[in-house]
Amino acid sequence: MRLRNRLQTILDHALEGRAPNREDCVFLLNLPEESLEAAATKAVADTVSRRRFGNVGMLLGQIGIETAPCPGNCAFCAFGKDHTSMPASRLSLGEIRQRAHGFADGGDLYALFLMTMHEFDLDWLLEVVSAVRKEMPDHTQIVVNIGDFDRSAARQLKDAGVNGAYHVCRLREGCDTSLDPGARKATFGVIKDAGLDFYYCCEPIGPEHSAEELVEQIFLGIDYGCFQHAAMRRVYIPSAPLARHGQITERRLAQVVAVVALATLALKETKQIAVHEPNLLGLAAGANTVYAETGANPRDVEMDTTGHRGLDMAACRKMLYEAGFRSLRRGDEERIELNVHYLQQRT
Repeated sequence: MRLRNRLQTILDHALEGRAPNREDCVFLLNLPEESLEAAATKAVADTVSRRRFGNVGMLLGQIGIETAPCPGNCAFCAFGKDHTSMPASRLSLGEIRQRAHGFADGGDLYALFLMTMHEFDLDWLLEVVSAVRKEMPDHTQIVVNIGDFDRSAARQLKDAGVNGAYHVCRLREGCDTSLDPGARKATFGVIKDAGLDFYYCCEPIGPEHSAEELVEQIFLGIDYGCFQHAAMRRVYIPSAPLARHGQITERRLAQVVAVVALATLALKETKQIAVHEPNLLGLAAGANTVYAETGANPRDVEMDTTGHRGLDMAACRKMLYEAGFRSLRRGDEERIELNVHYLQQRT
């Protein structure tokens, strides 16, 4: 088997720990998803990622704690105010605690994510964080997935027990959304300045996005030194304006995951690569992290994604096992052996 010279050089360098540059990543993403070359790229990304992270998987859980017609009006999101059919609602503190325990009581949850709409009530969120922090094990981290926020809010969130924040300047932000790309990027700096872990993602990927667009978004996370990088495809929601473009395959998503894994090789700050929504192809192409979900979900038209699009912890554990990961990492960096006996104990 012979690969074209440029690809062989890129992959040889990756096996030596050298990350491809922007132009190389465009080349990799322009490879046809069904090609031998794309398969080789995914295989190398899987190999170098398992070396890098010690073949350790990571389990994250997200609770969508509220819904509302959102002024962000993202053309890919179930909550966009101009096309949503979902009413405003909010989980009670008791419901949030119960769902948090459902994720964390197994003892192997790396981090619990709390997700709001773009516009959120900071005082209420601080109350939620404080209540959850008191009941979660010390080794479980807390991460927020919220709208833009300033340094004062970041300090308050950190003081309440937040360890990190997920934030993205999405593909075609300001075009497919009503949000300001500059404000999104400013929040990146707030997260970093506050000493919070910065969770990032190349998302939401659709068939219409060029390799050049994907690479620019991938490297935006790299430029800001993200703690987690990831790739997520846009889910087909018939009522959303971007539904006309369709949806990429999991195989194409895995190809993007592979490029993310390779592009971050030189970034010491990056400790995990996620694929979303969870799937085995992505976990065999450089990803080592998956999310379980409950409550509101921007890719689901049901009020509660549990039993619909959102996987539970047992399904995520099993997926990581089937992908060949032999241990799980907790938020305190302790490792737990992942085997069939462990799976049976937690079903």
